[in-house]
Formats: sequence, structure tokens, C-alpha cells
Amino acid sequence: MDSPSSSFTQAQSSVMPSATQEISTPVCEAWWKEASVYQIYPSSFKDSNGDGIGDIPGVIEKLDYFKNLGVDIVWLCPVYPSPQVDMGYDVADYCDIDPQYGTMADVERLIEGLHSRGLKLLMDLVVNHTSDQHKWFRESKSSKDSPYRDWYIWRKPRYDENGERQPPNNWSSYFGGSAWEYDSTSDEYYLHLFAKEQPDLNWEHAPVRDAVHDIIRFWLDKGVDGFRMDVINFISKQDGLPDATVKIPGAKFQWGDEHYACGPRLHEYLQDIGKILKEYNAFSVGEMPAVQDPKEVIKSVGESRRELNMIFNFEIVDMDHGDGGKFSPHKWEMQDLKKIVNKWQTFMYKNKGWNALYLENHDQARTVSRWASDKPAYRALSAKMLSTFLCFQSGTVFVYQGQELGMANMPADWEMTEHRDLETLNHWEELKQTTGSDAAVLEIARKEYQLKSRDHARTPVQWDSSTNAGFSAATPWIRVNDDYKEWNAAAQVAKPDSVFEHWKSALALRKELKDIIVYGDFELLDEENDDVFAYARSNGAQKVVVVCNFRDREIPWSPQVDLHSGKVLLANNPEVNLSQKTVNLRSFEAFVCQLH
Repeated sequence: MDSPSSSFTQAQSSVMPSATQEISTPVCEAWWKEASVYQIYPSSFKDSNGDGIGDIPGVIEKLDYFKNLGVDIVWLCPVYPSPQVDMGYDVADYCDIDPQYGTMADVERLIEGLHSRGLKLLMDLVVNHTSDQHKWFRESKSSKDSPYRDWYIWRKPRYDENGERQPPNNWSSYFGGSAWEYDSTSDEYYLHLFAKEQPDLNWEHAPVRDAVHDIIRFWLDKGVDGFRMDVINFISKQDGLPDATVKIPGAKFQWGDEHYACGPRLHEYLQDIGKILKEYNAFSVGEMPAVQDPKEVIKSVGESRRELNMIFNFEIVDMDHGDGGKFSPHKWEMQDLKKIVNKWQTFMYKNKGWNALYLENHDQARTVSRWASDKPAYRALSAKMLSTFLCFQSGTVFVYQGQELGMANMPADWEMTEHRDLETLNHWEELKQTTGSDAAVLEIARKEYQLKSRDHARTPVQWDSSTNAGFSAATPWIRVNDDYKEWNAAAQVAKPDSVFEHWKSALALRKELKDIIVYGDFELLDEENDDVFAYARSNGAQKVVVVCNFRDREIPWSPQVDLHSGKVLLANNPEVNLSQKTVNLRSFEAFVCQLH
């Protein structure tokens, strides 16, 4: 381990050996439970050929960076051929590589390079929908008599009392407007829960399922170690595709997730996939939006179910969404966060499920800007605090590129012309049309974009202080954040007290204490406190307490457990004083303490 931070150097000698007779393991051990995952958004990671777009050879350049950080799995977002309407999540061919990212030979080199370092590769599997340029859809659209017609969801129009043609139901697309697109040639609509260029596959049709199984085997045979499955709980729709309940009064289109989130045949489909994954001892994580009930999730991730290893739930990253959706204001409260974390931590442990732990990904803004503070005085402290908050919970940790560096949102003074994200741009145009460009309404939306736009996660990774942050020799496809000269990997790797080294220490400590942190129980502490998030992890007689101050001011905190004899294993501030009954937590202070 190269140049560990001082806090972890002290911690290593204080980690107690496992008292096996005192350890209970209600959850079965598995390699993927002890692992951590690094997510790569390839367009923004590293450009090797000077075209302004990140690529697979650029990822290969950084293999030792992953090893140094201490992650075990690298998750590569889609690199398949795509028109790039939704940045690769509109797949035109599942068994090839988009030339802008490289070649199949590059992927094979990536797999070899990862495996030679003891790392694994997770690929993105996007099979709720395809691109409208996929050969399956082109065939499906060509004729009602096409053998591929039933590969997608086609329906006849409805007509209103005035005889005007209307979509088959009132479902809304996640990218705005109707979830249905009219095809004049056949006088039918096709379903697209996302962009109109992303038609939904018809999983009721057996040949679709067979084709997906073939895709999975193709990549597993290449040496891929598993899949992250995009919106996988949307693949089974309710029979008849009924209208959605009206939840947004006055809106023509409504969220229809009640009719497709965890639909009637979902578990049948996932069990078929699970059988294939088991053959290869492959790893799986499902993205499951619009599900807040752990009793529903456990049906997919329970040990006995043999479907998925874990899922991404959206409760934390949705807790600042207002009644009007993602870009409507809502102030999140500490009690919201505590209820969400406590629910998932305790339920999954007791019911032999598993959590995927994340705060950032390619669809979420940067956490220091969104949940804490990116002001210069607090940014590093905030990034380390959020890392500490996440890394010692029960579940598999996911780190998104740049999160380990404390990367922040785009500056507030950037114009809308800097945005590239379809979700943000569609919302902006729709809002201008529906409000008559009402200045007050648009200003509220701008502030929400500054907090939540997906583009914040997609600015290029800041590698060094050279031109374009060392990402590319050419003008990048999306603007580099203005702060790159100060906030970059070269300024942090092997530098004590950096955000990178804190993440490295946290991931290493998690492995060192795996009996407690990976396989132990969870207990929320000081539940009513609105400023401090504290929790305990325990296994038998062994106990670790994690304390995080989410405020930009000092908070006096009275621990519910005796910390006097504890040993601080990791902290984002020097000289943590636990000798008094009240601990004065400094701004965004966080520490991990092992009790003896």
C-alpha cells in the first residue's frame, strides 16, 4: 500500500484480530460483498486519441490508478455502438464497440489488464430499451407484418371526444412529454419510457428474452465479471397498460411507474438471468427506480431468490425532489436521510439481502455541492465526511469517477449553452413553452439545474493542472470545470490529508474490519439529532462507531455510547478529542472510532 494517510497508518496497528467465537454471520460471505466498485463514464474519463471524447485506451492508461485507490471492480458505462442521444444508453448493437470508444480488441486488453491486477470488470446492460437505430427496431417499424414487430410495444391510438388522435395511455416519459411516439406509416404508437429514440423492448415476447440471454453469455464468455442492469425493474409491464393515477393535477401526462416498476413477471425474468450469472459466478447489480419498499426489493436480492446480488435504490438521491419532479425544489431534512438509511440497513441485514451503497453516479450531481459544501474552506472536509458516511455502512461501496477527488458541480455562472444532458435541456425547453418563458419560473429551474443536473457528473475527470485538466489534448465534448488547476488527481495522489488518500484509507479500513463493517449489524445512534449522523457497526463484542457532522458550524454532540476508551481509526480532522462527555464536532467533521 503506497503512502497511506497518517490517519490510517495509526489505524492499522489498532485493528483487532477477529474474535471468531464472538462473530455471528447471518449473511453469507461473498467476494462481491467485500468489494468496492469504481464507476467509469467513458466519454468523460480519459481521452487517448485527441478527439475530445474519453475512450477505452484512456481507461487502460489508468489501471494502476484503480489499484492504488483500492477498488476491486471497475464498472464501465455503455461503450456499445450508439447514436448517443442519451450518451450511450441508447444501444444500437449489444455485441460490438462504438468506434469513438475504441475496438473489441481494446475491451479485451482492458479485461486482461484488470484481471492481471486482481480487478474485475462490470459492464452496463441496457435491455429495457434499445436505440431506434438498432436493427431490431428498424425491422419492427418497417411493417406490421415484420417478424420483429412484437419485439417492441406497439398500440393503436385512442381518440378523444373531439375525434383527435391521442396516445394509448397517459404515461409520461422520463425525459418529458408522452411515453408514446406515433408512427404514421402503421398508424400505431410505440412505447418509450425514456427518449423517443429509446423504444422499450417487449419482454413478454420470448425471442426478446432469448436474445438478451445470448448477449449476457457473449460478454461473460469474453471474460466480463458481471453486469449493472439499467432500470431493470421496468422490463415487465402490467397487462393492458392502464392509465396512470393522476398525481400531478392539470398535467396531461402522469408517471406510470405503478404499472411497470416491478411488474408482474419481473422475478420470472430475473431468475432466468440469475441462472446464467450463477454458471459464471458473475456479479450483478440492478438499477431499480420508483421502488421504496424494501419488502419489494428483497424479492430480487434475497439470498434464496437467485436473481440479483443487489440493487441501486433511489430514495437518498431523490429526497430533494419536489412534488413536480426532479427539477422542482424541496429542502431535504436530516430526518429524511436517517429514516432512509436506517430502513435499508436494518431490513437488508435481517432479511439476508444486500445494499449497493452510492451517493454519486452518472445521473446524479456532485455530493459536495448538493449535500454538503463546495466552498473552499469546507470542500475537502465535506468530501471526506461524505466518504466516511458512505464507506462504513453495510453493502457494496460504489465510487463514481472524480468523487474520490472531491469534484464539484459546474460553476453557477455557466450559461445553459454549456449543458449537454437531454434530461436538463428537454425540461428547459418544455418549461419555456409551457410558461411563456416566465422569468421567475425559469430562475427557479436554473437553481435546480445547478444542484441536480446530470451534467455535473459528466464534466471531464480532472487529472492534472495542464490544459483541459489532462483529460484531452483537444477541446472536450463538455467543458472542464474551472477549478481543475487546484482540484485534480496529481495534486492529491500520495498527498497526505487529500480527499483521494482519505477514500483510499476508508476503503482499506473497510477491508481490514470486514467482520464488522461488511458482515456486522447496523444501529442508528442519536436518531433525533438534526445535525449529526452517527451509527454503530457491530459483530459480537466488536464495535465501530461512525460520526458525521453535516453542518458548516461546530455542533456540540453528546454520544449515546462511551467513546472514552475508543481508538480513532480514521478522521478528516486532526486530534479528535473524545475525553469529554460532550464532543465539539467541528464543521463537517467525521471520524471512525473502534470501541475496546
